[in-house]
Amino acid sequence: MTRLPLTFFEPGSPPHFPPVSHALRDPNGLLAVGGDLRPERLLAAYRHGIFPWFSEGDPILWWSPDPRCVFRTERLRPNRSLRRQVRGKGWRITVNQAFDRVIEACAAPRPGQDGTWIGPAMIQAYSVLHRLGHAHSVEVWDDDALVGGVYGVAVGRLFCGESMFSAQSGGSKLALCALAALLREGGAPLLDAQVSNPHLLSLGAEEWPRKDFVARAEALASQPLTADIWRPTPPRLTDDLLRTAKSSP
Repeated sequence: MTRLPLTFFEPGSPPHFPPVSHALRDPNGLLAVGGDLRPERLLAAYRHGIFPWFSEGDPILWWSPDPRCVFRTERLRPNRSLRRQVRGKGWRITVNQAFDRVIEACAAPRPGQDGTWIGPAMIQAYSVLHRLGHAHSVEVWDDDALVGGVYGVAVGRLFCGESMFSAQSGGSKLALCALAALLREGGAPLLDAQVSNPHLLSLGAEEWPRKDFVARAEALASQPLTADIWRPTPPRLTDDLLRTAKSSP
């Protein structure tokens, strides 16, 4: 098979991406290099199953791996272990109340990792998307302490997850399940998790062939949510989420 050359973008160039079928097999999914992190380019990427992932100081790299890691929001619910872990703790769940703190916590060094791919340029770009109403966070609180969170980008009825963190055991899992509950409310059936790993698969993520994911993602991205799920609302108690969401095995 003929290997197609990578696409190289200049900063400020039109946000048009090549077909994802042009992505490399090694490294898996690398599609394009360069460009910028303007909202127009980021949103165009997500609408077509593409996302940026690069280390600070390196060129911007654009990816669409095969297979793709995906959660079905209908199936992403608190399992029995998580229910036992957080029941009665009095934790609270909020939406879009601490986006900057969530992304900064996700960018913080973690045990066993040499660095982070969420550098200053990424933080700035997604903070702009948040202010424009495209990037969102779900936070988990223990009193005034932020104990978990997740953030990502919404394009129509598709949510593209970027990262999550825990400051206390169960914090990120609870944030993810709360996000799935919100997405179900808005009629969003898929939560893109990008690249699979054993942890995500243990939470119920699936691996889809890229062509199947991209076809579904493009269709969902063109459809509006059925409810305004990102509106400011009072904090929700963890036990309320547990009561309204059926347990997974």
